[in-house]
Amino acid sequence: MTLTKTHLASFIGMTLLLCASAGAADAPVAAQRPWLDTRLTADQRATLVLKAMTQDEKFQLIRTEFGDANNGHPMPAGALGSAGYQPALSRLGLPALQESDAGLGVAKPLSAGATALPSGLATAASFDPALAYAGGAMIGREAHRRGFNIMLAGGADLVRDPRNGRNFEYAGEDPLLTGLIVGNAIAGIQSEHLVSTVKHYALNDLETARNTLSADISRTAARESDLLAFEIAIDTGHPGSVMCSYNRLNTVYTCEDSWLLDTVLKHDWHYPGFVMSDWGAVHSAARSALAGLDQESAGETFDQEVYFDRPLREAVAKGEVPTSRIDDMARRILRSLFADGVIDHPARPAPIDFAADRKVAQQAEEAGAVLLRNQASLLPLSTSQSITVIGGHADKGVLTGGGSSAVQSPEGNAVPGLPPSAWPGPRIYQPSAPLAAIEHRAHGKVAYADGSDIAAAAKLAAQSSVAVVFVEQWAAESFDTPHMTLPEDQDALVAAVARANPHTVVVLENNGPVAMPWLDQVGAVLEAWYPGASGGEAIARLLYGEVDPAGRLPVSWPRDESQLPRPQIPGAGLAAIGLPPHGQPDQRVNYDIEGADVGYRWYQRQGITPLFPFGYGLGYTHFTYSDFAVRRVHGHVEASFTVSNRGARHGVDVPQLYATLPGNGEVRRLAGWCRVSLAPGQSVHLQVVADPRLLTRFDEAHQRWLRPAGSYMLQLGHSATDFQGEGTLTLPKAEWPADAPPQGDAQPCLASRS
Repeated sequence: MTLTKTHLASFIGMTLLLCASAGAADAPVAAQRPWLDTRLTADQRATLVLKAMTQDEKFQLIRTEFGDANNGHPMPAGALGSAGYQPALSRLGLPALQESDAGLGVAKPLSAGATALPSGLATAASFDPALAYAGGAMIGREAHRRGFNIMLAGGADLVRDPRNGRNFEYAGEDPLLTGLIVGNAIAGIQSEHLVSTVKHYALNDLETARNTLSADISRTAARESDLLAFEIAIDTGHPGSVMCSYNRLNTVYTCEDSWLLDTVLKHDWHYPGFVMSDWGAVHSAARSALAGLDQESAGETFDQEVYFDRPLREAVAKGEVPTSRIDDMARRILRSLFADGVIDHPARPAPIDFAADRKVAQQAEEAGAVLLRNQASLLPLSTSQSITVIGGHADKGVLTGGGSSAVQSPEGNAVPGLPPSAWPGPRIYQPSAPLAAIEHRAHGKVAYADGSDIAAAAKLAAQSSVAVVFVEQWAAESFDTPHMTLPEDQDALVAAVARANPHTVVVLENNGPVAMPWLDQVGAVLEAWYPGASGGEAIARLLYGEVDPAGRLPVSWPRDESQLPRPQIPGAGLAAIGLPPHGQPDQRVNYDIEGADVGYRWYQRQGITPLFPFGYGLGYTHFTYSDFAVRRVHGHVEASFTVSNRGARHGVDVPQLYATLPGNGEVRRLAGWCRVSLAPGQSVHLQVVADPRLLTRFDEAHQRWLRPAGSYMLQLGHSATDFQGEGTLTLPKAEWPADAPPQGDAQPCLASRS
């Protein structure tokens, strides 16, 4: 349409009139609810709405209900059948809070289905923060379109024991890797206008007796290990909430620990958000509130009573808890709701592009699967080879970890009916069958055996060029495995197939490191973790070399339990899956055995050689490092070097920078890394800035981070034990107060191709 000057003038006039009318109509709303003014800061908006709240509204805000039917409690009206719910405060224009478990996808309601990411260890194995962000954004996008606005995500507990049933939710044994991967996943979720938690704060590193177990560790060691991982994750992702854990820390329940919640989190880290409890982790009213807990989760279902209702009201009336503390609790919750866009971008049902989201999950699995062994270049497979596929329900799908984080596909469970039928089940398989993906690529004959008849499987394997055996280990929240042995007769199955066919490939779908007595008998081993929504397709692409296996171990892989700081976990197991617990669970666990030297640092300190070191992983090409040099640049420690692809295939490498502080007994620490993709014959010159937080020790007596003066060793590694570049740098003493620690570099890895 063409507008004359007259028409244009009329159009502008009408537009201004409409705008003025709209402004006039909005004026009463703005006057009544000034906190809805998006020009104000989150803190200003929270302060304004707090002034308008009644005491009852504040008490409603500081507790949630269980969002589903449970133990005789009906599902609250308006809830979505998930982990948590709080009715809307309509008078104030505040929406209902809808919370879902979300570590690996939108876990509830299970029947609705969602896209499952591969396990957290797979994402960590990618050493790719951008990939973690993309996975978080996918979760946040699906959650927002399901009507959720708070996601119980961000597992940042360190992997101190490979038998911990919840390791698949976490990001490994190293605080820097964990903090950056988890922090970016949180940032991805919150980019979709939801609050994400970071959890389980803190030292919730075993599941056996988790509701009462005391994690005993010095405050210095805690600051330099698990708490450092949380600090980096919070600094990176800015989660709206921190979830305090079930366990005790040095005999004090974490949700009642003022040192943990107030001193460290809110004072030293200047954390502005709110602390919510885990489900069943509250044991008091006044004590918890005064320690720094801001919101009780589902107390009517999981706690002995709803402590943040009548008991806390009585404590306020008696003067045991000041009303200013109730205001602070409510203000922190409100601030996160404003800061993360929950108020301004309400979650509403909308279509979900599951096909696109499965691609996100597939990319994470392809980047995080770790090739552990590849004798005589057995992998990648050729499409002309005949293949026998064995075990692991590979004809149906791929395994998922259990408990609250378990995600079921919109297409349902590919292998229903396996034990346990009750919590922490059901055992869920994603309907992405590796067998079908292999058949799609193979031009030769493809046969399948479920592995239940070992002799028959071995006989079938002998008739093919290659045998691919899928083995699995189901793990879940609320229990640990008592040993590292694969369940049932899977070790015997692998050994028999390997005797029948020397070209045997083993694909692991598991929670973490397991014993592999057959390792020297097989040609190749691919650690696929729990592979996620498109796991079958991703595994096939890796086996056939359509993508390079680029994952590097985010955990050390011990030979057996004897190499661990604590060879036994008394009371570990789950009878429902054939792992009956033996003995009574301990009520205390001594983490001062290894202290801050978790994983690879423990192995170096003890002079132990694990089966596979942290950071280890093979590919289909070969990389070399050269020109290693270290220097100080504007107060930062920088390492520069050249990475060259010496093989005949395109590949991905993860050069890792380790630092050893001066002094006797010091062990190396991961201080930075790069992830680089190179064509055959290509080289790239890289600069990696060592994270200054990993060049310090915590001085508990003086409440400071201290970088000691002296000579620092910097090593460039293919893993934590394999180096191809070494240098030293003398640094002066430096110190930072506990509440103003050194900050990591925004661009720790820079490249200039040659």
